[in-house]
Amino acid sequence: MKIIDRLKEHKIHISFEVFPPKTDEGFEKVASAVDTMAQLEPAFISVTYGAGGGTSKNTAKIASHIKNDLGVLSLAHLTCASSTKEEVRKVIHNLKEQGIENILALRGDIPSDMPFPDKGRFRYAYELVEEIRKHGDFCIGAACYPEGHVENEHKEDDIRYLKQKVDSGVDFLTTQMFFDNDIHYNFLYRIREAGITVPVLPGIMPITSASQMKRSQELSGTIFPRRFLAILDRFGSSPGAMRQAGIAYATDQIIDLLANGVKNIHIYTMNKPDVAAAIMGNLSEIIKA
Repeated sequence: MKIIDRLKEHKIHISFEVFPPKTDEGFEKVASAVDTMAQLEPAFISVTYGAGGGTSKNTAKIASHIKNDLGVLSLAHLTCASSTKEEVRKVIHNLKEQGIENILALRGDIPSDMPFPDKGRFRYAYELVEEIRKHGDFCIGAACYPEGHVENEHKEDDIRYLKQKVDSGVDFLTTQMFFDNDIHYNFLYRIREAGITVPVLPGIMPITSASQMKRSQELSGTIFPRRFLAILDRFGSSPGAMRQAGIAYATDQIIDLLANGVKNIHIYTMNKPDVAAAIMGNLSEIIKA
């Protein structure tokens, strides 16, 4: 089943995200986390590609396990900046062989020790989308940035590039993490005005430690609202309290989104089934309403 078909259903869908093991020895640990998450009945589980694409083999392996062994829709991430065009084509072929129907197409981070771009690599995510379209009937997702991409100085350019990417064959979008829902609502208004009509899944990241917040900010440049900073200041030095507060904050974001008509939400659970379970427990009756 394709994710776009599920997103069009008139019901609430909550999806999760995990990352693959860096080594083959770590597969069982990740598989165990995924097995536990699957019991929470997510709409789908996405599997990241890993820094530099180094875990691409395990991305396909975990995505296949989710789909074929657990009976849950899976979404395999695919990045192109760190791989040659031929390597990308081999990954697409492998995903097809594994029966994976859903791919999240991303440019990915540019390795610091590599000249970019060069003729042998895709330069932009829209080029990767076009390539995936050539190789099968995949459902293709892509990323979007409510606060603007860090490489684009003007938000107008950001939306123009996003429309180009969507028009290349994207079925749905998932946002980068954000911590102020008004940013998401304003973003939706602007992209709809620009003619981008595909479903958009808000990406919610439960921040459960001070170190995780710092890492998230380094990666995304996201803005933390005063309310969240107060939580960090008060509870950041207490691991148990910060975990509980972070889960509560993410839950509150999701409830607000649902109350305002958003039906498809993606949670950056990473490999923490306990965090996923806590949030789903908080939403147990809400998602039925």
